[in-house]
Amino acid sequence: MSRPLALVSCAEARHHDTDLPLIIRGLQDRGIVAEIVDWENPETDWSRFSAAIIRSPWDYHRHYEKFLLWLDHVSEQTALFNSAAIVKWNTDKTYLAELVDAGIPVIPTTYVRGAEDLVLITNEGMLENDIVVKPTVSAGSNNTERHIESPVKAAAHLGSLIDAGKIAMVQPYQRFIDERGETGMLYFNGEYSHAFRKGAILATGDNVKNGLYTEEDITPREASTQERELGDQVIDFITRKFSQKPLYARVDVVRGAQGVPVVMEVELAEPSLYVHLDHDAPARFASAVVAATRK
Repeated sequence: MSRPLALVSCAEARHHDTDLPLIIRGLQDRGIVAEIVDWENPETDWSRFSAAIIRSPWDYHRHYEKFLLWLDHVSEQTALFNSAAIVKWNTDKTYLAELVDAGIPVIPTTYVRGAEDLVLITNEGMLENDIVVKPTVSAGSNNTERHIESPVKAAAHLGSLIDAGKIAMVQPYQRFIDERGETGMLYFNGEYSHAFRKGAILATGDNVKNGLYTEEDITPREASTQERELGDQVIDFITRKFSQKPLYARVDVVRGAQGVPVVMEVELAEPSLYVHLDHDAPARFASAVVAATRK
């Protein structure tokens, strides 16, 4: 009897991850037994699984150092998707700087690593604009705030992140997101699968999201030609960097100040895949799993 496959979640998330039942059904159609496993369960014998696929350990940012150690531990016991190297790189949003260096259009991002950086951007007047502030390691929009011409509040927010030992990031708010939302594009084994529209989370100015995940306005969408080209460019970069195609990837883009798509973020660790939005997406994901685990 073949070993089962682990779909990695956490106790709080497993009943909120709507992808899981559809993924399990798609895998069952291919004769693969899958189990939902909490990443923090110390009693789990990861070696009994043929592979572990990270799906919804949405609390990882609360225990980040422990999560990084867990990635290495599981990688020694079984095949991990996405790989530990990819997940470590992707869970710290300083990766956006590498995309910029590679010539990929990204929302302008300024990193604030300490008090000197905070003084510098304050003197430059950056905090007087309509900006979004968040830590580089986070999930579910935790500790993410939009500050609309509120330099004192923005500085206090940045200061609190720095005091907590975090690297903060500042981005100009993208006004086009209010009318068009974001476009998220899903790729399985490097191949485009489907896309969705996400409504603007911070359009009203309601800011801090401190729950496990954020309720979002999600609907199907056909990605434009420009969006697809940008998504493909990102996937090509990741494939070259890690010498492998990620089992799953989500490229979130928005229309930038110049009216063309720019990358908001690339999700390679634990993104929702929204497979319910496309009838064939669960089957495509299952086929990608089969292909990846047979290598």
